[in-house]
Amino acid sequence: MKHTFSVTLSLLLLFSHPLLAKHNVDSLLCVLDRAIIDSELYSSRRQGHIDQLNQRLSQVPPDGLERYNLNHQLYQEYRAFICDSAIHYLNNNIILADSWQEPDKSNESRLELSYLLASSGMYNESIDLLETIDSATLSPRLRKLYYRCMDRVYSEMGHYTQDRIASHRYWLTSQAYKDSLHAQLAEDSDELLALKESNLLDTRQFDEAQRINDMRLSKTRFGTQAFAEVIYFRSLISHQRGDAAGEKYYLALSAISDIHSATKDHASLWMLAALLYNEGEMERAYRYMRFSWSETKFFNARLRSWQSADVLSLIDKTYQGMIEKQNDRLESFAMAITLLMLLLVVALIYIYRQMKKLSMARNDLQKANTQLYHLNSELKETNICLQSTNGELSESNHIKEEYIARFVKLCSTYIEKLDAYRRMVNKKITGGQIKELQQITRSQEALDGELAELYANFDSAFLHIFPDFVTKFNALLIDEEQILLKRNELLNTELRIFALIRLGIVDSSQIAEFLRYSVNTIYNYRSKVKNKAKVSREDFEELVKQIR
Repeated sequence: MKHTFSVTLSLLLLFSHPLLAKHNVDSLLCVLDRAIIDSELYSSRRQGHIDQLNQRLSQVPPDGLERYNLNHQLYQEYRAFICDSAIHYLNNNIILADSWQEPDKSNESRLELSYLLASSGMYNESIDLLETIDSATLSPRLRKLYYRCMDRVYSEMGHYTQDRIASHRYWLTSQAYKDSLHAQLAEDSDELLALKESNLLDTRQFDEAQRINDMRLSKTRFGTQAFAEVIYFRSLISHQRGDAAGEKYYLALSAISDIHSATKDHASLWMLAALLYNEGEMERAYRYMRFSWSETKFFNARLRSWQSADVLSLIDKTYQGMIEKQNDRLESFAMAITLLMLLLVVALIYIYRQMKKLSMARNDLQKANTQLYHLNSELKETNICLQSTNGELSESNHIKEEYIARFVKLCSTYIEKLDAYRRMVNKKITGGQIKELQQITRSQEALDGELAELYANFDSAFLHIFPDFVTKFNALLIDEEQILLKRNELLNTELRIFALIRLGIVDSSQIAEFLRYSVNTIYNYRSKVKNKAKVSREDFEELVKQIR
């Protein structure tokens, strides 16, 4: 949350030019709303620092210089936080300085107290305190502070008095002390720049006043009371120029900085509330004014309470009137809602009856769906069986087609061979070569050749149908017992036995007849191979039949 707030505020500060400020007022007001919500956090930070100072104060001697310095630090912390406490610590320092017979320290504390009293609306008390000081005996540093106090008390009296003649007299007195102060200040001091800015604003030299304000702003840091004061002066420039958006923008930025620094003595927020009230933003104006009033009561200064009381009263009355109108509208809405509720109850009763009928129909439909589901399941199982059967039939047909073609070709070949053999026998008999003919018919080579060709045709046809048979067959055997074929060998005896089993010939006598072995030999081959299997012996031949 803190990171998001900082980023948002940084972006808004980039566009602080008055021509661009109006585009960011709404965003900045949202940031101000967030700051108000988090105000207790900032106040607790300042209070924590004050508590630390009070802890140190309780541990120092009651009449030492360190107590004086700690009193002064506490005054500075309380100056814009709690007015009564700030006065208390200044009075303590006056008592200490008087007991030490230190006129400089005593006068310094009296002047600071006088300035605080004037800022808080206690003008008589401030003047009475100033009259106890002989300005001729003051050092140059304190003389500047004396002129500042006199300017402050008379400018405040001139601004708030109802007597026009007295007001004019007070303003002249204030201006005289301003001139005296001007002569005492360094050229680069912020106080001198503030005086110049105020004079330029009074003479409507807005561009030059803003240039001075830019110089002052560059020396401050956001989240401090100094930043809030400089930005407040910038809002006055926007006000004099008639730039309402700029005025709101800078008042909001000043108020945010006040809240971050836990400054309770501020004017920016209640002035912003008054502007928003005039523009009709009643709810936000009321929230800001209520918060500003609570801060003012916490600060406990008569002037600030008096300044904001009228605005708060006006906004409060208007807001209460708005609430009353809203309440009237709410009563009308409540009556309308009551009528709608009655209609809704009637509708619900009707809907309930319809839902009951629908529920009965849904139950009947559910039963039908259940029956249909069971039928579909049975049909699905039947379809799976049919698909499996069709697949087996398709494979069987493919095998039959392949072997019928091979059989026809082989028969044709054997007929041709038989005819050639017949002609050769006839030729031998006619030529009287009976002995040669006897030697040919006694020889086993012809039969072995034909068997070799038969097995080659069988191997070729089988591997054409099942090209991966050897690989998949070996996958069923343990690694060290897999069958390795010789060069130019398609299948060996073991593979031919299980190739015939794959084709559905499982009877050992039929296999023995085809391969020209004894039944016991075929049985031994089958047992030997199954002993090498990595799967169950009982499942081995079934797995071979499933090879595709």
